[in-house]
Amino acid sequence: MGTPEFPDLGKHCSVYYCKQIDFLPFTCDRCLQVFCLDHRSYMKHDCPKGNRGDVTVVICPLCAKGVRLNPDEDPNITWEKHVNTDCDPSNYEKAVKKKKCPVPRCRELLTFSNTIKCRDCSIDHCLKHRFGPDHSCSGPKKPESSFSFMGFLGTNTKEAPASSSSSSRWSSLFASAEASISRLGNDISQKLQFASGSDGNSEKTQERNGKQNCGKVTVDVCPKCSRGFRDPGDLLKHIDKDHRGTSKA
Repeated sequence: MGTPEFPDLGKHCSVYYCKQIDFLPFTCDRCLQVFCLDHRSYMKHDCPKGNRGDVTVVICPLCAKGVRLNPDEDPNITWEKHVNTDCDPSNYEKAVKKKKCPVPRCRELLTFSNTIKCRDCSIDHCLKHRFGPDHSCSGPKKPESSFSFMGFLGTNTKEAPASSSSSSRWSSLFASAEASISRLGNDISQKLQFASGSDGNSEKTQERNGKQNCGKVTVDVCPKCSRGFRDPGDLLKHIDKDHRGTSKA
C-alpha cells in the first residue's frame, strides 16, 4: 500500500465487499473507521452510531411543544417525562391559533413582517388594511375628563353621605372648602365697609371744619372810639377821617 516515497499514503475502505484503496480516505466521526468516497456517509456504510448525532423532535399533540428524543433513552420514557413535568394543555391554543387581521372577511395571518399597528386605535392590522379608512378606524380615544373642583362645589350639600370612607372624605372636604369660602367673603365685606366708612367720616369732618371756619368773623376795634370794623381797610379810613391819622395802641 502506498509508494516507496510515501509508504503510508492511502488506506483501504472498511466495507467488507469494497476494500478499495483510497489515497484521500474519509474517517467516520461516529465509528472512527476509514471509508472511501462512495461509502463515507452513515447510510452507505451502515454506521451503528450514526443516529446519535441526529436531533429528533416530536411535537406534543396536547401542548404543541417540541419534545426532543434522546438516542440513548427509550422514546416512551422521554414522552412520559414530558407529560408529567412540562406538558401544559393551555398552551395549545396560543401556539396553534394564529392571530388574524380583525377586518371582516380578511383572512390574512399577522406575522412579524406584515403586522402594522394603527396609531389611532392601537390595533394590529395587515398591510392591506393598515390605513384608517380601510379598517373603519374609530379614531383616537378621548381623554377622560379631569375632576372639576368648582363643579363639585356646585353639587347639592343636602344629599345624605354614603357609608363608605370615600364619601365621608369628600363630604368633609366640601364642608371645609365651603367654610373657607364663606370666611373669605366675610373678611372682604368687612374691609369694604370699613374703607367706605372711613372715607365718609373724613368727608364729614372736612365739611364740618369748613362750616366752622365760615362761621367765625374777625373784627378790628378802633383804639380811639372802640368802634369795630370787619375790614381792616375801613378801620384805616376811619382813623384818617375821624381821628386825623393819629391812633394809640
